[in-house]
Amino acid sequence: MREKVGQVTEEEKNEIEALFLRKNSLHELYASTSSLEEEQRNVLQEKLVNDLAETNTKFSRWWAGMAKKYQWKGSEKGNWSIDFETGEICLLD
Repeated sequence: MREKVGQVTEEEKNEIEALFLRKNSLHELYASTSSLEEEQRNVLQEKLVNDLAETNTKFSRWWAGMAKKYQWKGSEKGNWSIDFETGEICLLD
């Protein structure tokens, strides 16, 4: 089930979209390290894991902060999603 529960500003939408794109890019970079020599791969993967952890924290804080700010409806098994074109927030159950 998909239910609209809110809306964010253009600036807020841009902030979470940048974090979303960064997470995806970091995952892609990590996957591409398999062709590197072991030492190079290990160094790069460590940096990517650290960056991903930081980005995931920012991503989670954004959702928590916006949920608190706008008092979005939630559910135990549901997740919120954003439409990057409109800034609409939906609850997915």
